[in-house]
Amino acid sequence: MPPEEGSELEASTQKQGLDLIYLLAPTSTEERIRLIAERSRGFIYLVSVTGVTGARDSLPTDLEAFVARVRQVVTQPLCVGFGISTPEQARQVARISDGVIVGSRIIQLMKTDDSLLSVGNFIKGLRHVLDELPEEEKR
Repeated sequence: MPPEEGSELEASTQKQGLDLIYLLAPTSTEERIRLIAERSRGFIYLVSVTGVTGARDSLPTDLEAFVARVRQVVTQPLCVGFGISTPEQARQVARISDGVIVGSRIIQLMKTDDSLLSVGNFIKGLRHVLDELPEEEKR
């Protein structure tokens, strides 16, 4: 939900000790980024692409610039999601952000493998590339 409509939910989550996570898109204005920075607790979810979520073959070329633009304004950790579907993409995102969010690819794998073996292997692959990332390359 947009933060302009989130006051009641924010109050409720704060009473329960929960962080309400807002999203920013590559099209977000400076004013919008500041509003989200003021209202967010926990981390800020950066949507890597405009449009709908889903696995993609590549990450947007302007993703690093988007993360840098938001980082100039906010103090919260920045986690990037939408379209991250390979371990290599997760590694690229980990180099520029504080967290990587993968959803659609896991759901795709769940739909094709009732045993969830492919999900487990995929997650192990993500963990491996993230663990192998040298400290100096981590954000």
